[in-house]
Amino acid sequence: MEYGRLSTTVVRVLRASRTKQPRRWQSTTPRQTPIPIQHAFWTTGRVALVTAFTGTLTYLYGINDLSSYLRNDTPKRSTPVYANKSELQKAIADLRSDLGDDVISTDDEDLHRHGYSECRGYPKNTEEVSHIAKVCSKYRIPIIPYSGGSSLEANFSAPLGGVSVDFCFMDKILKLRPDDMDVTVQPSVGWMSLNESIKDSNLFFPVDPGPSAMIGGMVGTSCSGTNAVRYGTMKDWVINLTVVLADGTVIKTKRRPRKSAAGYNLTNLFIGSEGTLGLVTEITLKLAVIPQETSVAVVGFPTFRAAAATAMSVVRSGIPIAAMEIMDDVQMGVVNSAGATAKKWAEVPTLFFKFSGTPQAVKEHIQQVRQLAQKQGAGEFEFARNAEEQKALWSARKEALWSMMALRREGDEIWSTDVAVPLSRLADIAEVSKKELDELGLFASALGHIGDGNFHASIMYKRADPAEREKVEGCVKRMVDRALEMEGTCTGEHGVGLGKKASLVKELGVDTVDVMRKLKASLDALWIMNPSKVFDFREF
Repeated sequence: MEYGRLSTTVVRVLRASRTKQPRRWQSTTPRQTPIPIQHAFWTTGRVALVTAFTGTLTYLYGINDLSSYLRNDTPKRSTPVYANKSELQKAIADLRSDLGDDVISTDDEDLHRHGYSECRGYPKNTEEVSHIAKVCSKYRIPIIPYSGGSSLEANFSAPLGGVSVDFCFMDKILKLRPDDMDVTVQPSVGWMSLNESIKDSNLFFPVDPGPSAMIGGMVGTSCSGTNAVRYGTMKDWVINLTVVLADGTVIKTKRRPRKSAAGYNLTNLFIGSEGTLGLVTEITLKLAVIPQETSVAVVGFPTFRAAAATAMSVVRSGIPIAAMEIMDDVQMGVVNSAGATAKKWAEVPTLFFKFSGTPQAVKEHIQQVRQLAQKQGAGEFEFARNAEEQKALWSARKEALWSMMALRREGDEIWSTDVAVPLSRLADIAEVSKKELDELGLFASALGHIGDGNFHASIMYKRADPAEREKVEGCVKRMVDRALEMEGTCTGEHGVGLGKKASLVKELGVDTVDVMRKLKASLDALWIMNPSKVFDFREF
């Protein structure tokens, strides 16, 4: 999930959102749009589908009133004062004069493609990012970071206008240190291209979200992926960050040891902050050794609960599984209908396993998992005998979302959401949520990173049908509420963005979110860093 151009649907939604705070200025100066790094399979068009259909929904969901979750004594919120038309024109002129026309774009098509900002910045280094921030601070202009454009909660949209900082030219691997097992990169390095570039060192970066996700966005949302059950999430693999603050100050969060007790943990403060605290321009990452052997297995189950219960028992048994994914019967049917893989799959709830380690350890782990699965009535295991078969077996999971997108009819939208719960409640939320999805009367599927309690749902509906949309909103809200009742979270890996601000308040409470507001205010007094994301501004 990746680069993307906003569809006409997203454009319409963003335009509607601006009616309360109309855009005050827009230049039509033409500029050639930079071409981002392309990946062999994940094309701009396919990425745009995910961004368009999920960004629209999360934006609408996020602008709902949060008042029902606020205390009665909550002070009245007020919107910060941003630049007027004249000030915006002066700021653009300053940036063009200082950085050049190749760094600053006000081309309409360019702006629309990246969330309706007022200006697009294309810095090539930390110094240029710092200068952009200084000018935006001087004129009180919102700053929105953009790397891969693959977020699902409208994280990079610009409902208040401002300057969108596109890191597409900051895509360099700055230094690989094999002996230290770490690497320093710029924000628009993709995790897949990183692993391809460093494979000769026998090291790899294990966090694996959407195939063309960029490291900068991965830091912003504290993402995870299929390897999370074995390797953890983004926060576990970042050593330090170089960050440009709202006023242009450049900081490094720590040095390069694997552990440090020196001062506050500023690195983790910025991870998951979704660009609301600063612009990340360099990232030092830990690396892992490539396993000696990897094997993939796929197995079907009689019920979704049986598959989820097996996943929980595998985790509780301590078997060091490399990855464990779940897809329901609907999603397996989608993969078959779309023809995205060469193989035809049994349309039953299915678990996908990856095993890695020494050859002997892999054999032992496969046998242990097989025994646990059989207790839940599992079918026959399908094992990959070579690398090509591994790719074929795992492709059904990797093709899941694209397969659903391929079945869209004219006027369809797809609402994709995720929650996470403690492992002991995994089977419970999976069973109840799956039942509710089946009863919606809409095309809906359940899947996710089941090994760490992360449950996903994708629902297709007609965007022009208010009744269908209301059903989907209600289902998503109940799923989130159910996760919170189980001491879970409203989002396991997608982030809050615009879409889940109300859920964040419900999950953590006003006082906790106010601590976040105060932290932001201390670093961003003008409230210009990706405003309207994670939480809204309010006076204290």
